[in-house]
Amino acid sequence: MAERPAAQRLLEEAMDREAEAHRMLLAGEVDAARAALIEAAVLYRRSWEAAPPRAYGRLVGMLKAAVIAGEGKAPAAYARRALGPEGDSPTSWYALGVAALIEGDDPAAIAAARAMRDEATELRTGAEAFKRTAEAIAALAYRNADRYAQALAGILADFERREEHLTGVAIADTALMLEQLAGERGIAAGPRSALLPAGPSPPAKPDRGVEDGPNG
Repeated sequence: MAERPAAQRLLEEAMDREAEAHRMLLAGEVDAARAALIEAAVLYRRSWEAAPPRAYGRLVGMLKAAVIAGEGKAPAAYARRALGPEGDSPTSWYALGVAALIEGDDPAAIAAARAMRDEATELRTGAEAFKRTAEAIAALAYRNADRYAQALAGILADFERREEHLTGVAIADTALMLEQLAGERGIAAGPRSALLPAGPSPPAKPDRGVEDGPNG
């Protein structure tokens, strides 16, 4: 049997570790989940480095895992260096928008959200999910609590309608990430759902370990 390419193997390992973290979060095992999410973020970054160009979903996966773990600063800086100032697809603009929010660069987050929404209109599938998330990113950048809560409700409703989830665990990870960022701005919506942990997200702590390595 041929050996799997490194990029695919690392991606699968990242998703497996993230799935474990999601199960831990839903079970209330916050500290263990946080450690697993940091490991997943590292694996997503390594899979990005091993993958062909434009595998932007791996950067989004890295950022989601890191933000939920409360360790977003170093991955955000890494993503912005990797992508440069502009994206070329809804997914690349998504990564840039989240990274800009993490770094407090609200004008860049607003520009990324606008581009993400505009480029999503060209997609045959998935356009509405991108537009909903772009709206939430823009609302956070404008620090508009009502607008953000409405956008988050739409995202959560979409997750609740899904029969399948990327990691195999029924969890609204996009909502979790956004709530972490909203909490840092003092506008968390605090939604209730079976797809969200009952308690708070892991608290933000100083970055460590996510960006270690020769390519950091």
